[in-house]
Amino acid sequence: MNKYRADLHIHTVLSPCGDLEMSPANIIENAREKGLDIIGITDHNTTRHCKLIRKLAEPAGIFVLMGAEVTTREEVHCLTFFENDDQLSEFQDYLEKHLPPIPNNTEKFGYQVVVDEDEQIIDEIEFLLISALDQSIKQVEEKVHSLGGIFIPAHIDRSSYSIISQLGFIPTDILIDGIEISANCKLSSILPFLGGQTERTIIRDSDAHFIENIGTSFSIFELEHRTFSEVKLALQRKQGRKVTIA
Repeated sequence: MNKYRADLHIHTVLSPCGDLEMSPANIIENAREKGLDIIGITDHNTTRHCKLIRKLAEPAGIFVLMGAEVTTREEVHCLTFFENDDQLSEFQDYLEKHLPPIPNNTEKFGYQVVVDEDEQIIDEIEFLLISALDQSIKQVEEKVHSLGGIFIPAHIDRSSYSIISQLGFIPTDILIDGIEISANCKLSSILPFLGGQTERTIIRDSDAHFIENIGTSFSIFELEHRTFSEVKLALQRKQGRKVTIA
């Protein structure tokens, strides 16, 4: 098996809370400098920068997981990833259908801009992307898995916008591919919330909103090679694939 350094929680300038330096080109350059082999692009409730970042990442030798950080009706943040363009496009349609039409306040929340590979603004999203969808965590999970995707509750140790803070526990009727913890989280602090579900794969990511934060936290994926299916196998701890954190 080969070991790959992965940071699966990175925001771009498209997220209203993402710094204006988080352009696709800057993200790839910084990920390369940090020695990352795999990155996940997870803007809030949108996938619109994923394909461009995948394109820019190929010559840099970085594998990109394309997806979004979804806010469910319960205000739980969840990482979602998809293998191909058709799945990604269908999930983007789902997000746009279920995001409430609340106008973005740029002075309060920041800009939500789509850029091209030359860092020129080509679109600006009108509705606030950090709003909660009108879909429950169960509904989001089912949609993700109906498309063959990966579903990971994000930063479960946080005091807000996590599955623990919002629900108080990890439901056993939700199909979870892994759970994410924050940079400074101690594993012992979350064990009581796993309810005996110690077989869960745990990952640690940066949740980078600023360029200097990319790769400051990461996981090690042990894979034969970097593909979506191999990442899924590692999260499921199958066929010798696995994930470890520092």
